[in-house]
Amino acid sequence: MPELSAFEVLVAVASGGSLTAASHQLGLTQQAVSARIRSMEAQTGVQMVIRTSRGSTLTPAGRVVAEWADGLLDTAHRLDSGLASLRSDARAHLRVISSLTIAEQLLPRWLMSHRAESLRHNTTPPEVTLVAANSEQAVSAVQDGEADLGFIESPGTPTGVRSRVVAHDDLVVVCARTHPWAKRSRPLTASELGRASLVVRETGSGTRDFLADALHAALGQSHVQAAPAMEMTTASGVRSAVLAQAGPAVLSRLSVADDLALGRLVAVATDGIDLHRELRAIWMGGRTPPAGAVRDLISHVAASRP
Repeated sequence: MPELSAFEVLVAVASGGSLTAASHQLGLTQQAVSARIRSMEAQTGVQMVIRTSRGSTLTPAGRVVAEWADGLLDTAHRLDSGLASLRSDARAHLRVISSLTIAEQLLPRWLMSHRAESLRHNTTPPEVTLVAANSEQAVSAVQDGEADLGFIESPGTPTGVRSRVVAHDDLVVVCARTHPWAKRSRPLTASELGRASLVVRETGSGTRDFLADALHAALGQSHVQAAPAMEMTTASGVRSAVLAQAGPAVLSRLSVADDLALGRLVAVATDGIDLHRELRAIWMGGRTPPAGAVRDLISHVAASRP
């Protein structure tokens, strides 16, 4: 199949009546027009043009092919316009789903700095629709096409989606000021944490899954976590339960920074367990994020991390 540019030359010859007219119409030299016609004839095995001392005209086959090519080019131009519209829409609208910690503590700052950067470069920032969920729900939404981009905090590399580390976070053990752990003089061991009845997030939460993986890494895969003291669907719910003395919890340091600074909660030092985690952006498609708003936001977030 010849390239579209070759069909454009043939249609120009048909409409102009000669190679010279086609060269003027397309802004090419007559030699270039002639070379493309010869190349198309050699590629297809069909003679398109009769060359005589008085000039060049299309053969009957050439006229038929030119008519077909005219419809093909019209379709190609509509396709190109449609793709341009889709590219524009991909840059104008962005559906984001994010785990709660990232949605509450990081994404507002990321989105505002991305907007400011866009305006500095005289580009229109995308209109963002943000949904907060747990990491498991975020992966499902991206896989199902309900979101263009997701952010998760669950451990490891998720399957079924593409991902990239864009930031890091630390979990911290917290308790109420009246809890016995608040007065500890030595760090909490992984074994002690593994035996404790904690206030936890719901199943599917990235924070809960990460803690389970960290305890398994420290204590072995056979370790069984104690039954939860209470299960909540939000980090703020876990935090409130800890303040109400329901039990200690393991939360993102970002989500309890104010409580720790004001002394409402106490951070308990740990030993023998790694609570440093990666935060990932997820998307569907190739290894490189899709061009447009998705790639722009991921690049901005990754570049802005400390």
